[in-house]
Amino acid sequence: MTDLSTFPITRRWPARHPDRVQLYSLPTPNGVKASIILEEIGLPYEPHLVDFATDDQKTPEFLSLNPNGKIPALIDPNGPGGRPIGLFESGAILLYLAEKTGQLLPADPIGRYETIAWVFWQMGGVGPMFGQVGFFHKFAGREFEDKRPLQRYVDESRRLLGVLEARLADRTWIMGEAYTIADISLLGWVRNLIGFYEAAELVAFDQLKAVPAWLERGLARPAVQRGLTIPSRG
Repeated sequence: MTDLSTFPITRRWPARHPDRVQLYSLPTPNGVKASIILEEIGLPYEPHLVDFATDDQKTPEFLSLNPNGKIPALIDPNGPGGRPIGLFESGAILLYLAEKTGQLLPADPIGRYETIAWVFWQMGGVGPMFGQVGFFHKFAGREFEDKRPLQRYVDESRRLLGVLEARLADRTWIMGEAYTIADISLLGWVRNLIGFYEAAELVAFDQLKAVPAWLERGLARPAVQRGLTIPSRG
């Protein structure tokens, strides 16, 4: 049996199936990237809920795997060379699992690097900007009298959606006919922006054509539907 005892996180979240990938997450826009790709590629895994309500992400056990205290994080007991590996950062997890299984990432170098560029675009732009819209529009930031921060993030989110709209104008998926980790990286964030953050009107989402159609296609995928609810919040 695989021994994961060298990873302190397993003391708080014991592995019932230590031979499977161990996922530590929560169904947030970043968290669902990991669960969606695991559902898409069919790699056996065991999910563990990291509950923000009880500050699970700040515990020593979780920080031993991700010192940044964010989800998702995972342990692959069968990593490179057959050795266990612990990973954090959703973009790195997407890239690792795609390369490990040879799925959802083009084999040709040009397509591969273009896909990675779009993942980095999501990590560096879409996630931070959409997240700030959520904070200033729906959460504590909505009480701020100064609305300039909200407007700044709304404007930038509109711009980013415009970039995505142009990319998808003549494509089924971000990389063309092939669904990739670039799509997975973005689906949860676009969904959250217009759903949970209730910002569709703010960012003029109904003026777009390609992005809503792409989002509908993505959310219709069975693996995406499953991944959006994993780990279960109970």
